[in-house]
Amino acid sequence: MIYITLLNIAIFQGIVLGIIILKSPLFKSKANKYLAYAIFTLSLLLLNLVFEIVEIYNTIPLLRFIDNIEWGFILPVFIFLFTVHQVNHPIQHSKKIRWLFVPFIYYAFINIFNDLDTIAGVYDIPNSIDKIIDVLKLIGIFIVPPFIIGILIYTYSFIKFSNNTQEKKWITLLWALVSILLLSWVLAIILGLFFEYDISSFMKLLALFGTFVIHWTAYFGIYKYRLAKDKEGINKLLNRKISVNDNDLYLDTNLKKVNSPNNLDPLTAENPYYIKLESLCKNHQIYRDSTLNREKVAEKLGISSGYVSQLVNTITGRNFANYINHYRVEAVKEMILDSEFKNYSLLAIGLESGFTSKTTFHKSFKKVTGMTPNEYRNSQK
Repeated sequence: MIYITLLNIAIFQGIVLGIIILKSPLFKSKANKYLAYAIFTLSLLLLNLVFEIVEIYNTIPLLRFIDNIEWGFILPVFIFLFTVHQVNHPIQHSKKIRWLFVPFIYYAFINIFNDLDTIAGVYDIPNSIDKIIDVLKLIGIFIVPPFIIGILIYTYSFIKFSNNTQEKKWITLLWALVSILLLSWVLAIILGLFFEYDISSFMKLLALFGTFVIHWTAYFGIYKYRLAKDKEGINKLLNRKISVNDNDLYLDTNLKKVNSPNNLDPLTAENPYYIKLESLCKNHQIYRDSTLNREKVAEKLGISSGYVSQLVNTITGRNFANYINHYRVEAVKEMILDSEFKNYSLLAIGLESGFTSKTTFHKSFKKVTGMTPNEYRNSQK
């Protein structure tokens, strides 16, 4: 039953993921629409296997209509359409693409026509017609393998048109996983039909691989890739908005080295080192560096890390980490209020503001504002 449970989890996740991709404004695009269709198709294939294992077709024979449609023939088509739309290739507008659906429609028509006799009993197909159907099915068996192999190769040829390294890597991995799945499935069908091998165990293993593909697409393909894309977009917007004054950035302002307490300036807001630190945070957003620490700041200011702590603690009443996180929270709040950032995820905004993890981001944000990032965003609507 563990096997069935794993399949059911994957099916549920696939359906939910497909709905999220189709409905969420974060993923709304023609490319992702076809990715959602591909995920739905894979989920349906797994559902058919579950129905077969629990013998639900004996109880509800009409469900065989769904099972007998070869959904595996349309899966590579959706992956192809996702790829050409994602890389924005002009072929996406070609009407010739419709021909890629012909093998699926061909087999679906034959199987439905046959099932209306054998399953639904709507009519009786004469023996002469029945023989023609068998011939058409046989023709389909010889057509489909080269079609699937061909469309997979054809799809791969378009991945190179992506101008984004992260995007190219994600599409290539998705293509590779789907290719392994489909080619293994074709091989199993050939072994079963022509060599009469018992492929039931192999198909179960293949189904488990299908669950992995759904899980991978959900986490690495959608969540991680979307996060990376969001961070890239946020970074570009922020860099565009920063007006860097080179003179201010590299000007020493005659700050002297501070190595001993004898050289210290008064620990007030007028302290030149504190003024420089404030400038680095406000004007140059050094807090966006997730690896920022006292040592790095001390090096920029030309003072010791201990003096950095003294400055921050005495003047602001915060320790260094809280001082920097306060700037990060304020940056997040500004982006939430800025309509240019409305389509980016809150986590991506937090990470681009310098937070190292979702936990640290939420904890720091709530400490400063009394609300979670999502509650704050909703309060501004």
